[in-house]
Parts: sequence; structure tokens; C-alpha cells
Amino acid sequence: MHSAAVELAKYGITVNAVSPGNVLTEQLAAQGEGYLQSVRAVIPLGEIGTPRDIGYAALYLASRQAGFVSGQAIVIDGAQTIPETPAFRNDW
Repeated sequence: MHSAAVELAKYGITVNAVSPGNVLTEQLAAQGEGYLQSVRAVIPLGEIGTPRDIGYAALYLASRQAGFVSGQAIVIDGAQTIPETPAFRNDW
């Protein structure tokens, strides 16, 4: 992605990625409430993302407001992948 962002910049093209964490889909919901609670427990925001959350990030990146954003991976995961969160701790 970074190489593409640099190579395509001269044409005014931006290159970015949306990297979703857990998203509440029918397939995830089918795992049951107990599983969903365990997923929520390791997400600092306390909720599972929705398809709408991911869509808003994609809309932003496709908008004029993001015209100077390039070479970035936008992580949409409620802070779950930040190393200091419980998901990365060994004592839980």
C-alpha cells in the first residue's frame, strides 16, 4: 500500500486501506451471546463494530475531506489492537 501511495501520488491518486476489527454480522451473531460478550470484553469501547462503522470510514476516505490522506491503514476496531489493552495481556 505504501509503495502504491507513493507511485500514484503524481497522478493525484490516494491509496489507503480500511482494516476492520470484529464486525457484528449475522455470522458473528450466530456464535451466540456468550461469545459476543467475550468479544466485547476485550474491546475498550465495549461494543462490537457495525458494518455502518466500517462504511463511514470508507466514505471519509473517498471524500474530498480526505484528499491529503494517503498511504494509511485506518483501523476500525474500538481500540482492540492497541498493545496495552486486555486483548494483549497474558493475565486474563
